[in-house]
Amino acid sequence: MKLSKKVVMCAAALALGASSAAWSQSKTLYIGMNGGPMEKAYTSQVFPEFEKANNVKVVVVPGTSSDVLAKLLANRNSPQMHVVFLDDGVMARAISMGVCQKLDDSPVLKELMPSARVKDDMGAGVQLGMTGIGYNTKLFKEKGWAAPTSWTDFADPKFKGKVVFQSASSSTFGLHGFLALNRIWGGSETNVEPGFTKWASTVGPNVVEYIPNSAKLSEMIQTGEAAIFPLTPTAVSDLQDKGIQVGYVAPKEGAVQLLVDLCVVKNSPDNAMAQKLAQYLLSAKGQSLAAAAGAYIPTNPKATVPATMQTRLGKLDDLTKNIKTVDWDAINQRRAQWDQRWNRQIEQ
Repeated sequence: MKLSKKVVMCAAALALGASSAAWSQSKTLYIGMNGGPMEKAYTSQVFPEFEKANNVKVVVVPGTSSDVLAKLLANRNSPQMHVVFLDDGVMARAISMGVCQKLDDSPVLKELMPSARVKDDMGAGVQLGMTGIGYNTKLFKEKGWAAPTSWTDFADPKFKGKVVFQSASSSTFGLHGFLALNRIWGGSETNVEPGFTKWASTVGPNVVEYIPNSAKLSEMIQTGEAAIFPLTPTAVSDLQDKGIQVGYVAPKEGAVQLLVDLCVVKNSPDNAMAQKLAQYLLSAKGQSLAAAAGAYIPTNPKATVPATMQTRLGKLDDLTKNIKTVDWDAINQRRAQWDQRWNRQIEQ
């Protein structure tokens, strides 16, 4: 059957239109990160500009760092995610397990604070945090106590029965506090003997309760059970927003760096676009938007932060001028042994 020229032209036009429509459809990039406030902040105010500029859709796969890593490992031969956010300790494990792709060399990497660049650029810090000392300002005022200044204040006898410490076997805050004291007592990430040996005669007698995470802190602060505890300025600010009377101090020995890192997933469905998204999130523009959306402290010094964020958290220059890093590779090699010893010896 011979088709008329008009029919052929119409068919060609329809085919071309269908092809153009398919071509114009946006791709979907999947990013693993914490749900809740972080997902809301990034989805509403950080991703849209990238999506518009690159004709893509960025979809969050929510979960804790451990959850996200478990998903990466389960699908390592056929990854479902393009980029992931992981706490720095978990990121070190992810890199050692071979599920991260080296970041492309780009000018944005050179803009980052040096401690935010992961070894061999297998990842990079996208949000800066630090574990220092949180304290109950209402209780301190009632007791006439001066604000804490040192990690060793956790061992001050006046705080007997008033220290709340997160479990070092389940909380990064608790682990950071333990390692900070261990260093003061002469130890390191390869030698935690001073920390375990001295704990029972120093901090231990002051601890009213070891908690698995920080969820219970707000209640214990309001009831006056908790005087001091390891915490981050961002977490303290969140408690303040709820009307809880609490403050933050950067210890004179230094707060402990707590990064949220990103990495591009190895063998992801679209490495080129995943690399582009990573660069955007590390850029001054991307991190400025994140700071405005969720008060996330940037790792790119060129990023700007709103004045309200400085008011809530304190001057960023003061917060970041004395931060100590830890060796996560050394920690992860020994973590299982430490956890067992902590649970048996400290929280017995």
